[in-house]
Amino acid sequence: MSDLQSDGPTGEPSRDTEDRQAVELPSRVVARVDERVRVTDFESSADYVTFVLRETLARVESEADDETATDGVSEADVQSRLESLGYLE
Repeated sequence: MSDLQSDGPTGEPSRDTEDRQAVELPSRVVARVDERVRVTDFESSADYVTFVLRETLARVESEADDETATDGVSEADVQSRLESLGYLE
């Protein structure tokens, strides 16, 4: 038997032996999570929270990588700056 189990309906694997730590959440957030879990295919609130955090972190990290690559500076701004420094004519 594999030591992989699914954290959610998408089947993203996690190891049974994966280190886990407790995170404190406001009671109102926990109540909202518990309500959502009832209408999903998740086995537990912990699985749901793990899935949501992984998805959210992946999206935020991807967006941050995209922004870091360009730093929000247009090509025209770069060209103008290089011209002002004498690198382009």
